Amino acid sequence: MTVRPIVITGEPVLHQRAAEVTLFDDDLRRLVEDMFETMDTAHGVGLAAPQIGVGLRIFVYALGNDDGVPDSGVLVNPRLTTSKIPGTAPDPEEDSEGCLSVPGDSYPLRRADWVRVTGFDGNGDPVEFEATGWFARCMQHEYDHLDGKLYVDRLNDRYARKAKRSRKEHGWGVPGHSWMPGVDPDPFGH
Repeated sequence: MTVRPIVITGEPVLHQRAAEVTLFDDDLRRLVEDMFETMDTAHGVGLAAPQIGVGLRIFVYALGNDDGVPDSGVLVNPRLTTSKIPGTAPDPEEDSEGCLSVPGDSYPLRRADWVRVTGFDGNGDPVEFEATGWFARCMQHEYDHLDGKLYVDRLNDRYARKAKRSRKEHGWGVPGHSWMPGVDPDPFGH
């Protein structure tokens, strides 16, 4: 297993739709192992393949839940069905979200409280479950990566302006930025 660099907003792979996985082979299983190792070293709860520069529809997660779903897993070629996203403003304390590809920043964002997830595991076997609460948030966040969206792309105007200022201050928004979990300082202070 190898820890891989995590690319930062502005890298093209983060802003385009990832390709469907067509081969469930040893290369895919090695990629999944690397993704788990990278996510764990970065102290993340989810990681999508585009975040390590691989434009494939895969994400891994490690997050306890009350939905009877294993606390960690991989989803290949997932599809999500969500409940309606509440139209109320996000609560800065309850709805704050962060991302390894926008290191160190977090902003409030409303998400659907429930999702149905279908897809495949790393061996190509079907997976289907429902997720609620923070687990549902994680599924939506990682799925967005597969469609070329970051959570900062979904912020309301107030927080979008703050995120834009931060991106400018860090020099992000252009290709070539990444950080290495376990080598670079942890941007979230874990």
